[in-house]
Amino acid sequence: MRKIPMRRCIATGEQLPKKELIRVVKNKEGEVFVDTTGKKNGRGAYIKPSVEAVAIAKKKNIFKRALDIEIPESIYEELEEYAKSRS
Repeated sequence: MRKIPMRRCIATGEQLPKKELIRVVKNKEGEVFVDTTGKKNGRGAYIKPSVEAVAIAKKKNIFKRALDIEIPESIYEELEEYAKSRS
């Protein structure tokens, strides 16, 4: 039996399997983007694919603290669209 990698959602604090979460990445150039594959290089933060979790992250500015960079509004919009399509 293989071990399932677990990650913590930065908005809700729930620990879920890595494949169930969305990864937001900041690379060395300072670009921030959504990584649906979970394999791109850079510092990553995971969030649960739900509209509520995205709203919490946006309200509390959690991604800014986790990735130490200002997060553009387009990232939150992309996360909301992805969450809506998965539910």
